[in-house]
Amino acid sequence: MKKILSLLLAVVMLLGMTAFSAMAAEATPITFWTFQASHQKFLESAAERWNAANPDKPIEFKGETLGYDDLHNNLLISLQTGTGAPDMVDIEISMYANFITGEEQYIPLVPLNSVVEPDAENLIMGRFDNYANHGNYYGVDYHVGAAALMYNKEIFANAGIEISDIVTWDDFKEAGRLVKEKTGKYMMAVETTEHWTYYPLITQQGSDFFDKETGEVILDNEINVKTLQWLLDGVNEGIFVEMPGGFCHSEEWYGYMNAGNVAAIAMPLWYLNRFTDYMPDLDQKMAVAPMPVWVEGGANSAGLGGTGTSITIQCENIELAKDFLYFAKISKEGTIKTWTELGFDPLRIDVYEDPEMTAPNRYTDYFGDDVYAVMGATAASITSLSTTNRLYPEALTLVQKTVMFEVLSQKTKTPEQSLTDAANALRSME
Repeated sequence: MKKILSLLLAVVMLLGMTAFSAMAAEATPITFWTFQASHQKFLESAAERWNAANPDKPIEFKGETLGYDDLHNNLLISLQTGTGAPDMVDIEISMYANFITGEEQYIPLVPLNSVVEPDAENLIMGRFDNYANHGNYYGVDYHVGAAALMYNKEIFANAGIEISDIVTWDDFKEAGRLVKEKTGKYMMAVETTEHWTYYPLITQQGSDFFDKETGEVILDNEINVKTLQWLLDGVNEGIFVEMPGGFCHSEEWYGYMNAGNVAAIAMPLWYLNRFTDYMPDLDQKMAVAPMPVWVEGGANSAGLGGTGTSITIQCENIELAKDFLYFAKISKEGTIKTWTELGFDPLRIDVYEDPEMTAPNRYTDYFGDDVYAVMGATAASITSLSTTNRLYPEALTLVQKTVMFEVLSQKTKTPEQSLTDAANALRSME
């Protein structure tokens, strides 16, 4: 009898293993390309949660992290040739226009309206508009990217400055004079080969590189010229300093800021993890506040940077991919995870008071609890950018590599001259 029972048990176990293998084999493969390893890890974690919540339709998530240029070049070739593209893909915001301009029937990405529009009242739609054309939404970002002021509390205290006293950018510059006088430190560093210092200052005022309605080049308008002149004046006065390494992701800059040489920097909130990862000596010395405004009552932030996760038309299981994308990045649970796992400000306004959002983590340990208040206070200022203009990539490159360098570093052209030359170059491409 024991032998029979043992045999029956073995058969049951074998059948169970076979059934499990069959179930596992039924998992639908979803391939994914990104240029950020942290994004791949985030979606792999989401896939594990998806499979636990949806045992009847599991997915086999196959992520791959490529170099920035390799990803965008390979994706463009794959979509043009009609073969070899992944099911899902991250497309960086400055490259997005390359994939969604032109006639609607030729866009190689899947419209996502069915998973975006039902939740629109709770979403910060300016961030979805960055990836839209022809009335369709094609990408879902990881964050709002609200720019905020990240400032060194020690330097401010040594200069006798309260952050609450800085309301406008004129207040900021006046405080910078006091910082330099009292501490010998610089108030802010300005990029000379990138756009992160300059771009939030103009979009905060409602300006951009192109008019979002007409597509007209406005790079050389009055707001843009005056704002660049404002930065140049700060450098010339010795209040601001050229950023070591030229941009805010250079090793030279991380070391310079980490050593306590600069009082503040205005960057999107996703930059918080650059401090926690690369500037350990500033732990608990830094705090976050909304950006100063240009006029009282004006916008106190601007949404910058971003990566739109999209579904390509080569995907064989589009509805499943859309459901997973919603689960991972649009749902309440998914958007909360972008904060708890990535340190990014969520795309939903209805999660900011959630207990899971306000629990202590490495970012609040480093910057303090004001991070939560700043995320909520800046969300209303976020509008879309002119990223869907087909010349946006060219405009961004001109600003980064030519305008910033020749005005703020070489000082061979005035802001008006440089912006006019760049704008005329864009107009010649139209």
